[in-house]
Amino acid sequence: MEKQIQVLIVDDEEDMRQLLKMYLENEGMICSLAANGEETYKYVSTNRFDIILLDIMMPGDDGFVVCENLRLVSNTPIIFLSAKGEECDKVKGLKTGADDYIVKPFSPGELVARIQAVLRRSHTFKNDNEMVKAGIIFIDKNARKVMIQHKHIVLTLKEYEVLLFFIEHQGQALSREQLLEHVWGLGYNGSLRTVDTHIKTLRMKLGKADYIETVWGIGYKFEVPANGISS
Repeated sequence: MEKQIQVLIVDDEEDMRQLLKMYLENEGMICSLAANGEETYKYVSTNRFDIILLDIMMPGDDGFVVCENLRLVSNTPIIFLSAKGEECDKVKGLKTGADDYIVKPFSPGELVARIQAVLRRSHTFKNDNEMVKAGIIFIDKNARKVMIQHKHIVLTLKEYEVLLFFIEHQGQALSREQLLEHVWGLGYNGSLRTVDTHIKTLRMKLGKADYIETVWGIGYKFEVPANGISS
């Protein structure tokens, strides 16, 4: 029997929570509902979810703060659902650790397709039973866990996919178009700035294990120095 997808819906509007619940339960998903950050933290501390749908404008901790706090303890994919459609809001959402950003209003079909796209990539990596090493970076692909000198580094799904793609193509100059195609997929309609935004946050998290180099006029390259420490 196929496992049912567990979804946490976080929105301060009751009507929106119930509408999303109806959409997703019609697709066979199981939904839990939270109205604010405090309820979200409690749910995540005691339950395991496949994906979190997160509103931004909420009382108390807004969605950006909730996302940042969740990323300290969880790799669960997060999709922002928000009426805030400016590019600066989308960039901020991705920087705080979200895996996707959908602007309200949206169709049920788009929402389900976006969820499935995120989960497809997530489940692909969870079923890949291998260990990967690059310099002082260790990746357990089965657990989708990244370690740097025995310290766990929390990455978003897209940051993880970008890092793994780099490691699998060490020494190669990769264009932004290549990264967008292989990590986000051919059907993704976002701009090349999405790649730059994710790589910027990834490099910050890698710290002394930042082996990503900018190749001017092309894109990026991942190369481990002889001593394994980024200069």
